[in-house]
Amino acid sequence: MILFIKQNLRWLLGGFLLTFFSAFGQTFFISIWGSEIRAAFDLSHGGFGTVYMVATLASALCLPLVGRLVDVTTVSICAAIVIVILALASFAMVYIQTIPFLVATIFLLRMFGQGMMGHTAITAMGRWYAWNRGKAVSIATVGHQVSEAVMPSLFVLIAAYIGWRMSWLVAAALLVFVALPVIVFLMRVDRTPKGVGDSPESEEQLEVGRQWTQTEVLRDPLFWVVCAGVLSPAFIGTSIWFHQDYLIELNGWRPEVYYSSFALMALTTVCTSLLVGLAVDRWSAIQLLPIFLVPLGSACLVLGNFSSETAIYVTMFLIGTSYGVSSTLFGAIWPETYGVRHLGGVRSIAMALMVFASAAGPGVTGVLIDLGTSFPEQLVYIGLYCLLCTLLMFYTSRVLHMRRKADISSAQVASG
Repeated sequence: MILFIKQNLRWLLGGFLLTFFSAFGQTFFISIWGSEIRAAFDLSHGGFGTVYMVATLASALCLPLVGRLVDVTTVSICAAIVIVILALASFAMVYIQTIPFLVATIFLLRMFGQGMMGHTAITAMGRWYAWNRGKAVSIATVGHQVSEAVMPSLFVLIAAYIGWRMSWLVAAALLVFVALPVIVFLMRVDRTPKGVGDSPESEEQLEVGRQWTQTEVLRDPLFWVVCAGVLSPAFIGTSIWFHQDYLIELNGWRPEVYYSSFALMALTTVCTSLLVGLAVDRWSAIQLLPIFLVPLGSACLVLGNFSSETAIYVTMFLIGTSYGVSSTLFGAIWPETYGVRHLGGVRSIAMALMVFASAAGPGVTGVLIDLGTSFPEQLVYIGLYCLLCTLLMFYTSRVLHMRRKADISSAQVASG
Protein backbone atom coordinates (compact mmCIF):
# COMPACT_ATOMS: atom_id res chain seq x y z
CA MET A 1 0.00 0.00 0.00
CA ILE A 2 2.78 2.47 0.91
CA LEU A 3 4.64 1.82 -2.36
CA PHE A 4 1.39 2.18 -4.30
CA ILE A 5 0.68 5.57 -2.66
CA LYS A 6 4.23 6.76 -3.28
CA GLN A 7 4.13 5.91 -7.00
CA ASN A 8 0.65 7.39 -7.49
CA LEU A 9 0.74 10.27 -5.02
CA ARG A 10 -0.26 13.13 -7.32
CA TRP A 11 -3.43 11.45 -8.59
CA LEU A 12 -4.44 10.02 -5.23
CA LEU A 13 -3.86 13.37 -3.51
CA GLY A 14 -5.87 15.13 -6.21
CA GLY A 15 -8.79 12.76 -5.64
CA PHE A 16 -8.45 13.16 -1.88
CA LEU A 17 -8.58 16.96 -2.12
CA LEU A 18 -11.59 16.92 -4.42
CA THR A 19 -13.61 14.93 -1.90
CA PHE A 20 -12.19 16.98 0.99
CA PHE A 21 -13.30 20.32 -0.46
CA SER A 22 -16.69 18.88 -1.44
CA ALA A 23 -17.53 19.59 2.23
CA PHE A 24 -18.98 23.01 1.38
CA GLY A 25 -21.82 21.35 -0.52
CA GLN A 26 -22.38 18.48 1.91
CA THR A 27 -25.29 18.31 4.33
CA PHE A 28 -23.05 17.89 7.37
CA PHE A 29 -21.56 21.33 6.64
CA ILE A 30 -24.64 23.24 5.51
CA SER A 31 -26.67 21.92 8.46
CA ILE A 32 -24.18 23.43 10.94
CA TRP A 33 -26.03 26.67 10.23
CA GLY A 34 -29.49 25.07 10.27
CA SER A 35 -30.77 27.10 13.22
CA GLU A 36 -29.30 30.34 11.85
CA ILE A 37 -30.77 29.77 8.39
CA ARG A 38 -34.22 28.95 9.80
CA ALA A 39 -34.09 32.12 11.91
CA ALA A 40 -32.81 34.32 9.08
CA PHE A 41 -35.51 33.16 6.66
CA ASP A 42 -38.27 32.46 9.23
CA LEU A 43 -38.55 28.76 8.38
CA SER A 44 -39.76 25.79 10.44
CA HIS A 45 -38.01 22.40 10.45
CA GLY A 46 -40.37 21.26 7.70
CA GLY A 47 -40.02 24.55 5.83
CA PHE A 48 -36.24 24.42 5.70
CA GLY A 49 -36.43 20.71 4.90
CA THR A 50 -38.68 21.49 1.94
CA VAL A 51 -36.34 24.24 0.68
CA TYR A 52 -33.42 21.86 0.98
CA MET A 53 -35.34 19.07 -0.74
CA VAL A 54 -36.40 21.24 -3.69
CA ALA A 55 -32.87 22.53 -4.25
CA THR A 56 -31.32 19.09 -3.96
CA LEU A 57 -33.92 17.46 -6.19
CA ALA A 58 -33.18 20.05 -8.86
CA SER A 59 -29.49 19.21 -8.64
CA ALA A 60 -30.31 15.50 -8.93
CA LEU A 61 -32.26 16.13 -12.13
CA CYS A 62 -29.35 18.04 -13.65
CA LEU A 63 -26.57 15.70 -12.56
CA PRO A 64 -26.95 13.02 -15.29
CA LEU A 65 -26.33 15.73 -17.90
CA VAL A 66 -23.65 17.71 -16.09
CA GLY A 67 -21.97 14.53 -14.83
CA ARG A 68 -20.99 13.59 -18.38
CA LEU A 69 -18.60 16.55 -18.37
CA VAL A 70 -15.90 14.29 -16.95
CA ASP A 71 -16.31 12.00 -20.00
CA VAL A 72 -15.80 14.78 -22.55
CA THR A 73 -13.09 16.91 -20.87
CA THR A 74 -9.93 16.18 -18.94
CA VAL A 75 -10.22 15.67 -15.19
CA SER A 76 -8.31 18.90 -14.48
CA ILE A 77 -10.61 21.04 -16.64
CA CYS A 78 -13.70 19.44 -15.15
CA ALA A 79 -12.34 20.00 -11.63
CA ALA A 80 -11.55 23.65 -12.35
CA ILE A 81 -15.06 24.37 -13.62
CA VAL A 82 -16.65 22.64 -10.63
CA ILE A 83 -14.46 24.37 -8.04
CA VAL A 84 -15.09 27.84 -9.47
CA ILE A 85 -18.88 27.40 -9.46
CA LEU A 86 -18.80 25.96 -5.92
CA ALA A 87 -16.78 28.99 -4.79
CA LEU A 88 -19.34 31.36 -6.34
CA ALA A 89 -22.15 29.55 -4.53
CA SER A 90 -20.28 29.78 -1.22
CA PHE A 91 -19.75 33.50 -1.81
CA ALA A 92 -23.46 33.93 -2.51
CA MET A 93 -24.35 32.52 0.94
CA VAL A 94 -22.84 35.67 2.46
CA TYR A 95 -25.44 37.96 0.88
CA ILE A 96 -28.68 36.13 0.03
CA GLN A 97 -31.80 37.50 1.75
CA THR A 98 -34.80 35.81 0.14
CA ILE A 99 -36.02 32.23 -0.03
CA PRO A 100 -35.80 31.95 -3.88
CA PHE A 101 -32.12 32.93 -3.72
CA LEU A 102 -31.64 30.48 -0.84
CA VAL A 103 -33.05 27.68 -3.01
CA ALA A 104 -30.82 28.69 -5.94
CA THR A 105 -27.70 28.89 -3.78
CA ILE A 106 -28.30 25.54 -2.08
CA PHE A 107 -28.92 24.07 -5.54
CA LEU A 108 -25.44 25.17 -6.65
CA LEU A 109 -23.82 24.01 -3.41
CA ARG A 110 -25.40 20.57 -3.71
CA MET A 111 -24.88 20.25 -7.45
CA PHE A 112 -21.22 21.16 -7.51
CA GLY A 113 -20.23 20.26 -3.94
CA GLN A 114 -21.94 17.03 -3.02
CA GLY A 115 -22.50 16.05 -6.64
CA MET A 116 -19.71 16.99 -9.02
CA MET A 117 -16.67 17.25 -6.72
CA GLY A 118 -16.96 13.68 -5.48
CA HIS A 119 -18.22 12.44 -8.83
CA THR A 120 -15.15 13.80 -10.62
CA ALA A 121 -12.77 12.29 -8.07
CA ILE A 122 -14.27 8.80 -7.96
CA THR A 123 -14.82 8.63 -11.72
CA ALA A 124 -11.13 9.43 -12.23
CA MET A 125 -10.07 6.74 -9.76
CA GLY A 126 -12.39 4.17 -11.34
CA ARG A 127 -11.13 4.96 -14.83
CA TRP A 128 -7.41 5.29 -14.08
CA TYR A 129 -6.96 2.13 -12.00
CA ALA A 130 -7.61 -1.51 -12.83
CA TRP A 131 -6.06 -3.93 -10.34
CA ASN A 132 -5.78 -1.30 -7.62
CA ARG A 133 -9.17 0.32 -8.08
CA GLY A 134 -10.33 -0.52 -4.55
CA LYS A 135 -7.28 1.07 -2.95
CA ALA A 136 -7.46 4.16 -5.17
CA VAL A 137 -11.15 4.75 -4.47
CA SER A 138 -10.74 4.18 -0.73
CA ILE A 139 -7.87 6.69 -0.51
CA ALA A 140 -9.77 9.31 -2.50
CA THR A 141 -12.92 8.93 -0.39
CA VAL A 142 -10.92 9.41 2.81
CA GLY A 143 -10.94 13.13 1.93
CA HIS A 144 -14.64 13.25 2.68
CA GLN A 145 -14.18 11.67 6.09
CA VAL A 146 -11.29 13.98 6.97
CA SER A 147 -13.44 16.98 6.06
CA GLU A 148 -16.24 15.64 8.29
CA ALA A 149 -13.78 15.49 11.17
CA VAL A 150 -12.19 18.90 10.55
CA MET A 151 -14.68 21.26 8.95
CA PRO A 152 -17.55 21.41 11.51
CA SER A 153 -15.34 22.31 14.47
CA LEU A 154 -13.13 24.63 12.40
CA PHE A 155 -15.99 26.64 10.92
CA VAL A 156 -17.95 26.79 14.17
CA LEU A 157 -14.83 28.42 15.64
CA ILE A 158 -14.50 30.78 12.65
CA ALA A 159 -18.17 31.73 12.87
CA ALA A 160 -17.80 32.54 16.56
CA TYR A 161 -15.46 35.37 15.55
CA ILE A 162 -16.86 36.62 12.24
CA GLY A 163 -20.43 35.27 12.09
CA TRP A 164 -21.96 32.38 10.18
CA ARG A 165 -22.45 34.31 6.95
CA MET A 166 -18.88 35.58 6.76
CA SER A 167 -17.61 32.06 7.40
CA TRP A 168 -18.89 31.24 3.91
CA LEU A 169 -16.55 33.91 2.56
CA VAL A 170 -13.68 31.95 4.11
CA ALA A 171 -15.00 28.82 2.36
CA ALA A 172 -15.03 30.62 -1.00
CA ALA A 173 -11.48 31.88 -0.45
CA LEU A 174 -10.21 28.39 0.37
CA LEU A 175 -11.74 27.03 -2.81
CA VAL A 176 -10.28 29.76 -5.05
CA PHE A 177 -6.83 30.20 -3.53
CA VAL A 178 -6.09 26.68 -2.27
CA ALA A 179 -8.29 24.01 -3.87
CA LEU A 180 -8.28 25.38 -7.43
CA PRO A 181 -4.53 25.77 -8.07
CA VAL A 182 -3.44 22.71 -6.12
CA ILE A 183 -5.99 20.26 -7.58
CA VAL A 184 -5.55 21.49 -11.15
CA PHE A 185 -1.75 21.15 -10.78
CA LEU A 186 -2.05 17.60 -9.44
CA MET A 187 -4.62 16.38 -11.96
CA ARG A 188 -3.35 18.16 -15.07
CA VAL A 189 -1.74 14.93 -16.34
CA ASP A 190 -4.14 12.03 -16.86
CA ARG A 191 -2.84 8.73 -15.54
CA THR A 192 -2.14 5.79 -17.82
CA PRO A 193 -2.66 2.56 -15.84
CA LYS A 194 0.77 1.43 -14.67
CA GLY A 195 2.79 1.01 -11.49
CA VAL A 196 2.43 -1.30 -8.54
CA GLY A 197 0.10 -4.15 -9.42
CA ASP A 198 -0.78 -2.68 -12.82
CA SER A 199 0.83 -4.49 -15.72
CA PRO A 200 0.90 -3.12 -19.28
CA GLU A 201 -2.16 -5.29 -19.89
CA SER A 202 -4.10 -3.42 -17.18
CA GLU A 203 -5.29 -0.78 -19.61
CA GLU A 204 -6.93 -3.51 -21.65
CA GLN A 205 -8.41 -5.03 -18.50
CA LEU A 206 -10.26 -1.78 -17.90
CA GLU A 207 -12.59 -2.55 -20.82
CA VAL A 208 -13.03 -6.30 -20.45
CA GLY A 209 -16.64 -7.34 -20.87
CA ARG A 210 -19.68 -5.34 -21.87
CA GLN A 211 -19.40 -1.53 -21.74
CA TRP A 212 -22.86 -0.26 -20.79
CA THR A 213 -24.25 3.11 -21.88
CA GLN A 214 -26.50 5.32 -19.76
CA THR A 215 -29.59 4.13 -21.61
CA GLU A 216 -28.68 0.46 -21.19
CA VAL A 217 -28.06 0.92 -17.46
CA LEU A 218 -31.47 2.56 -17.01
CA ARG A 219 -33.08 -0.48 -18.66
CA ASP A 220 -31.24 -2.98 -16.44
CA PRO A 221 -33.57 -4.26 -13.65
CA LEU A 222 -30.59 -5.18 -11.46
CA PHE A 223 -29.46 -1.55 -11.41
CA TRP A 224 -32.70 -0.54 -9.72
CA VAL A 225 -32.50 -3.44 -7.28
CA VAL A 226 -28.98 -2.39 -6.26
CA CYS A 227 -30.21 1.19 -5.87
CA ALA A 228 -32.79 0.02 -3.32
CA GLY A 229 -29.85 -0.50 -1.00
CA VAL A 230 -27.32 1.97 -2.37
CA LEU A 231 -29.64 4.95 -1.86
CA SER A 232 -30.20 4.20 1.84
CA PRO A 233 -27.01 5.80 3.22
CA ALA A 234 -27.74 9.04 1.35
CA PHE A 235 -31.31 9.22 2.69
CA ILE A 236 -30.39 8.25 6.25
CA GLY A 237 -27.10 10.10 6.64
CA THR A 238 -28.46 13.34 5.21
CA SER A 239 -31.52 13.14 7.47
CA ILE A 240 -29.40 12.62 10.58
CA TRP A 241 -27.00 15.49 9.81
CA PHE A 242 -29.83 17.78 8.76
CA HIS A 243 -31.68 17.27 12.05
CA GLN A 244 -28.63 17.24 14.31
CA ASP A 245 -29.70 20.44 16.13
CA TYR A 246 -33.11 18.86 16.68
CA LEU A 247 -31.57 15.65 18.06
CA ILE A 248 -29.25 17.57 20.37
CA GLU A 249 -32.16 19.55 21.81
CA LEU A 250 -34.55 16.58 21.99
CA ASN A 251 -32.11 14.29 23.79
CA GLY A 252 -30.53 16.96 25.97
CA TRP A 253 -27.05 16.29 24.64
CA ARG A 254 -24.19 18.67 25.24
CA PRO A 255 -23.24 20.10 21.82
CA GLU A 256 -19.52 19.71 22.51
CA VAL A 257 -20.03 16.01 23.21
CA TYR A 258 -22.00 15.53 20.02
CA TYR A 259 -19.51 17.34 17.78
CA SER A 260 -16.57 15.57 19.37
CA SER A 261 -18.05 12.26 18.21
CA PHE A 262 -17.41 13.27 14.59
CA ALA A 263 -13.75 12.47 15.10
CA LEU A 264 -14.64 8.89 16.08
CA MET A 265 -16.90 8.55 13.04
CA ALA A 266 -14.20 9.93 10.74
CA LEU A 267 -11.49 7.66 12.17
CA THR A 268 -13.74 4.61 11.89
CA THR A 269 -14.71 5.51 8.34
CA VAL A 270 -11.10 5.99 7.25
CA CYS A 271 -9.91 2.69 8.75
CA THR A 272 -12.88 0.76 7.37
CA SER A 273 -12.59 2.38 3.95
CA LEU A 274 -8.92 1.42 3.58
CA LEU A 275 -9.60 -2.15 4.71
CA VAL A 276 -12.52 -2.48 2.31
CA GLY A 277 -10.33 -1.09 -0.48
CA LEU A 278 -7.95 -4.00 0.03
CA ALA A 279 -10.90 -6.41 0.20
CA VAL A 280 -12.36 -5.09 -3.07
CA ASP A 281 -9.04 -5.65 -4.85
CA ARG A 282 -8.82 -9.17 -3.44
CA TRP A 283 -12.43 -10.24 -4.06
CA SER A 284 -14.75 -7.70 -5.72
CA ALA A 285 -17.20 -4.94 -4.85
CA ILE A 286 -20.03 -7.14 -6.10
CA GLN A 287 -19.21 -9.91 -3.62
CA LEU A 288 -19.01 -7.40 -0.74
CA LEU A 289 -22.33 -5.74 -1.63
CA PRO A 290 -24.48 -7.48 1.03
CA ILE A 291 -22.56 -6.21 4.07
CA PHE A 292 -22.79 -2.42 3.87
CA LEU A 293 -26.30 -1.89 5.29
CA VAL A 294 -25.87 -3.97 8.46
CA PRO A 295 -23.97 -1.35 10.52
CA LEU A 296 -26.14 1.49 9.16
CA GLY A 297 -29.36 -0.28 10.11
CA SER A 298 -27.91 -1.00 13.55
CA ALA A 299 -26.97 2.68 13.95
CA CYS A 300 -30.55 3.72 13.23
CA LEU A 301 -31.89 1.29 15.80
CA VAL A 302 -29.46 2.55 18.45
CA LEU A 303 -30.21 6.22 17.77
CA GLY A 304 -33.93 5.52 17.65
CA ASN A 305 -34.08 3.66 20.97
CA PHE A 306 -31.41 5.26 23.18
CA SER A 307 -30.92 8.91 24.14
CA SER A 308 -27.85 8.79 26.39
CA GLU A 309 -24.64 10.50 25.34
CA THR A 310 -23.01 7.07 25.13
CA ALA A 311 -25.44 6.26 22.31
CA ILE A 312 -23.88 9.11 20.31
CA TYR A 313 -20.53 7.36 20.18
CA VAL A 314 -22.02 3.94 19.44
CA THR A 315 -24.07 5.47 16.62
CA MET A 316 -21.10 7.35 15.17
CA PHE A 317 -18.95 4.21 15.27
CA LEU A 318 -21.61 2.23 13.39
CA ILE A 319 -22.23 5.04 10.88
CA GLY A 320 -18.49 5.35 10.34
CA THR A 321 -18.24 1.62 9.67
CA SER A 322 -21.11 1.76 7.19
CA TYR A 323 -19.76 4.84 5.45
CA GLY A 324 -16.31 3.28 5.21
CA VAL A 325 -17.75 0.24 3.48
CA SER A 326 -20.19 2.09 1.23
CA SER A 327 -17.89 4.92 0.13
CA THR A 328 -15.34 2.48 -1.28
CA LEU A 329 -17.89 -0.05 -2.46
CA PHE A 330 -19.89 2.46 -4.50
CA GLY A 331 -16.77 3.78 -6.19
CA ALA A 332 -15.84 0.30 -7.41
CA ILE A 333 -19.16 -1.44 -8.06
CA TRP A 334 -20.22 0.63 -11.08
CA PRO A 335 -17.05 0.05 -13.17
CA GLU A 336 -17.13 -3.62 -12.15
CA THR A 337 -20.75 -3.99 -13.20
CA TYR A 338 -21.04 -1.67 -16.19
CA GLY A 339 -17.48 -1.05 -17.45
CA VAL A 340 -15.47 2.16 -17.68
CA ARG A 341 -15.97 3.41 -21.23
CA HIS A 342 -19.05 5.42 -20.22
CA LEU A 343 -18.27 5.52 -16.51
CA GLY A 344 -18.86 9.25 -16.06
CA GLY A 345 -22.34 8.97 -17.51
CA VAL A 346 -23.17 5.78 -15.61
CA ARG A 347 -21.94 7.14 -12.28
CA SER A 348 -23.84 10.37 -12.84
CA ILE A 349 -27.10 8.38 -12.94
CA ALA A 350 -26.26 6.70 -9.65
CA MET A 351 -25.10 9.99 -8.16
CA ALA A 352 -28.29 11.71 -9.29
CA LEU A 353 -30.37 9.07 -7.55
CA MET A 354 -28.25 9.38 -4.41
CA VAL A 355 -28.68 13.14 -4.47
CA PHE A 356 -32.42 12.59 -4.95
CA ALA A 357 -32.43 10.35 -1.87
CA SER A 358 -30.45 12.92 0.12
CA ALA A 359 -33.02 15.52 -0.92
CA ALA A 360 -35.97 13.39 0.08
CA GLY A 361 -34.50 12.62 3.51
CA PRO A 362 -34.66 16.08 5.13
CA GLY A 363 -37.94 16.92 3.39
CA VAL A 364 -39.82 13.77 4.32
CA THR A 365 -38.47 13.48 7.86
CA GLY A 366 -38.93 17.21 8.49
CA VAL A 367 -42.59 17.09 7.49
CA LEU A 368 -43.13 14.00 9.67
CA ILE A 369 -41.57 15.84 12.62
CA ASP A 370 -43.96 18.75 12.04
CA LEU A 371 -46.85 16.25 11.96
CA GLY A 372 -45.83 14.83 15.35
CA THR A 373 -43.73 11.74 14.50
CA SER A 374 -40.40 12.16 16.25
CA PHE A 375 -37.21 11.51 14.33
CA PRO A 376 -36.05 8.74 16.73
CA GLU A 377 -39.32 6.92 16.07
CA GLN A 378 -38.76 7.25 12.33
CA LEU A 379 -35.22 5.88 12.70
CA VAL A 380 -36.50 2.61 14.17
CA TYR A 381 -38.51 1.87 11.04
CA ILE A 382 -35.66 3.01 8.79
CA GLY A 383 -33.28 0.67 10.62
CA LEU A 384 -35.62 -2.29 10.10
CA TYR A 385 -35.79 -1.44 6.38
CA CYS A 386 -31.98 -1.56 6.16
CA LEU A 387 -31.80 -5.00 7.74
CA LEU A 388 -34.52 -6.37 5.45
CA CYS A 389 -32.82 -4.82 2.41
CA THR A 390 -29.63 -6.67 3.34
CA LEU A 391 -31.34 -9.95 2.44
CA LEU A 392 -32.15 -8.55 -1.00
CA MET A 393 -28.52 -7.56 -1.51
CA PHE A 394 -27.36 -11.15 -0.91
CA TYR A 395 -29.50 -12.32 -3.83
CA THR A 396 -28.48 -9.40 -6.04
CA SER A 397 -24.78 -9.93 -5.37
CA ARG A 398 -25.02 -13.54 -6.47
CA VAL A 399 -26.81 -12.67 -9.73
CA LEU A 400 -24.41 -9.82 -10.58
CA HIS A 401 -21.39 -12.02 -9.90
CA MET A 402 -22.69 -14.71 -12.26
CA ARG A 403 -23.46 -12.14 -14.97
CA ARG A 404 -20.02 -10.57 -14.67
CA LYS A 405 -18.29 -13.94 -15.07
CA ALA A 406 -20.42 -14.68 -18.12
CA ASP A 407 -19.60 -11.28 -19.68
CA ILE A 408 -15.85 -11.74 -19.17
CA SER A 409 -15.96 -15.27 -20.58
CA SER A 410 -17.86 -14.07 -23.66
CA ALA A 411 -15.36 -11.24 -24.19
CA GLN A 412 -12.41 -13.64 -23.90
CA VAL A 413 -13.98 -16.04 -26.40
CA ALA A 414 -14.66 -13.20 -28.84
CA SER A 415 -11.08 -11.89 -28.58
CA GLY A 416 -9.53 -15.34 -28.74
